[in-house]
Amino acid sequence: MRKRTMWRAGAVLAAGALALAACSSDSGSDDPSDEPTDGGTDSGSGEQVEIRFSWWGSDERHTLTQEVIDLFMEENPDISVVADFTDWGGYWDKLATTVAGGDTPDVMTQEERYLTDYANRGVVADMSTLDIDTSMIDPSVLQSGTIGGQLAGIATGINAYAIVADPQMFEDAGVEMPDDTTWTWDDFKEIAAQISDALGDGVYGVQDYGGNEAGFNIYARQQGESLYTEDGTLGYSDETLAQWWQDLVDLRESGAMPDGARSVEIAEGGPEQSLLGTNTGAMGMWWTNQLGAISSAAGRDLVLLRLPGESEHERTGMYFKPAMFYSISAETEHPEAAAKFVDFLVNSPEAGALILSDRGLNINTAVREAVSGQLDPLEVQAAEFLAELESEIVDGPPAPPTGAADVPEITGRINQEVLFDTMSPADAAAQFTSEAGAAIGQ
Repeated sequence: MRKRTMWRAGAVLAAGALALAACSSDSGSDDPSDEPTDGGTDSGSGEQVEIRFSWWGSDERHTLTQEVIDLFMEENPDISVVADFTDWGGYWDKLATTVAGGDTPDVMTQEERYLTDYANRGVVADMSTLDIDTSMIDPSVLQSGTIGGQLAGIATGINAYAIVADPQMFEDAGVEMPDDTTWTWDDFKEIAAQISDALGDGVYGVQDYGGNEAGFNIYARQQGESLYTEDGTLGYSDETLAQWWQDLVDLRESGAMPDGARSVEIAEGGPEQSLLGTNTGAMGMWWTNQLGAISSAAGRDLVLLRLPGESEHERTGMYFKPAMFYSISAETEHPEAAAKFVDFLVNSPEAGALILSDRGLNINTAVREAVSGQLDPLEVQAAEFLAELESEIVDGPPAPPTGAADVPEITGRINQEVLFDTMSPADAAAQFTSEAGAAIGQ
């Protein structure tokens, strides 16, 4: 930890030098981090205020977040930020309890499946009315935190759901790496089968990916549909979902993907026990921020590819997913101080140099570029991959409606029914629509 802290300190100094260079320009700088935002009556007037910031995560995240808080308080001595953190498992119960008790954190971390519920209950403020600079945030990502016309959350950083591929496995199988700008879903299935055929038993072209609804959302968006609509209803046809699961059946029957029992076993092991992580598979669908963990497990560098089908229809389906959101309590006694803290988290190069990719690649494109020299090679690859997607992404999907937090469990359970052939793709689609619709109150 000491070594990591010293490394991060060097990153802060490098980012600080960039900020100072910007300030020394004759023409000044438009970078909002160069000059502190006016804190109104909460800060800058000499009155000492205290705000609470809640988040979830690992011990390492807790340590680096405290470093960010300390840096903010050094620059803003009239604002005291109290840390309030726990692990993912206990976070939502704790947040629900504090909200119900009228003790909502001034600044809180949110996840997309819960954000709509808290926004619709009036728990979080409309951040567009507060003094937070969002000019360096991609509009499609900013829209993802907008609910009912109000900015309920500002993304901390972004990921994308993509294909992670092992070039060594392709070479061993004698199969060329695909052109991910043009390959189709049929190409994908054929390539996966070719790899499995070439490498023999126990090695597969692709890992099961039907248990994560993000993949289907991209598939549906490519065809002009979507998992959810702006109105908070389901936005796809059962025929489209049935075809999605039929592709998985085809892959399994061709031997390109493991059988049901093996697929379930692999999925429970996470990235480290994935086909890619154990050198027994060539492809899988993962979030871009998981590239490092899977590559480390594999013991060799892996690469990111677009999902198939991005050029197959009239529009692309891939999108930037907020890793998480910053939200501000609608009842905070210190909205100016809370806004100043969020503005610091989003726009400060020094904060960005500490956070790096811990909460996704930085949402502020200028800060992301400023700290790029501190990213490791795989983080750089992910950043470059996301940059290449910017001109191709049409829009971001609507925020998941209230009740969407139940949908991942529904997806995984029904996907297993398909994997074990206890439910046909058509029946699975109908069952999913019935259960997911009930979950979101459709």
